[in-house]
Amino acid sequence: MSGSREAGTGILGQLQAASAAEEFFDLLGVDYDPKLVNVARLHILRRMGQYLAGESFEGLDDAAVTERCSAVLAQAYADFVASSPIEQRVFKVLKDAVAPKQPAPRAFVPLSTLK
Repeated sequence: MSGSREAGTGILGQLQAASAAEEFFDLLGVDYDPKLVNVARLHILRRMGQYLAGESFEGLDDAAVTERCSAVLAQAYADFVASSPIEQRVFKVLKDAVAPKQPAPRAFVPLSTLK
């Protein structure tokens, strides 16, 4: 999350200090199913970070920042209500698991090196 606010102040500081996904949901007032969060917590927070990447909260008051973060968390959570972490593939290891395998380059030995 970018912006000019210092860690420890306002909602951004509270989110930075949070140590569990449930704290994000509670701080931002987003309803959630604990069973889903238990399975997809890192995926949801990673997706939230992807949605917030490049956003600036410069000049926004804390209520506006809270509202925006809440909407983004709700959107990220909805992604995982609709489909699984495997289908969403927010982490590189999951993307690589379905990436087409590149064939190994064929070995080339120039005739001039043969004796």
